[in-house]
Amino acid sequence: MLGAYLPIVVLVAIAVLFGLGSIILSTIIGQKKPSVVKMQPYECGIEPVGSARERFSIKFYLIAMLFILFDIEAVFLYPWAILFKRLGVFGLVEMGVFIVILFVGYIYVWKKGALEWE
Repeated sequence: MLGAYLPIVVLVAIAVLFGLGSIILSTIIGQKKPSVVKMQPYECGIEPVGSARERFSIKFYLIAMLFILFDIEAVFLYPWAILFKRLGVFGLVEMGVFIVILFVGYIYVWKKGALEWE
């Protein structure tokens, strides 16, 4: 029974060995010439301004969580779409209720001003 998992174990072993081999090989033969320019943080070709340790507004995290929440909710639509014919009218009504609840949550967040960026 464990023989069925042998290809997966071999694939994982090859992936781990390839990753470790790449890191070790680049450490051994890679150039090590640090300079001020190489040690600077790089972001979109723009010179870095300020510290990377500055505080972010709580609004940033709220919007990020709302994005993740609504994104994950949208993922639930894919399995439903695949099983739509098998679920029939009951599945359609259930998804309608799900979408209405999601829409009510969206309206609530919108009215509270959580989507406003100042």
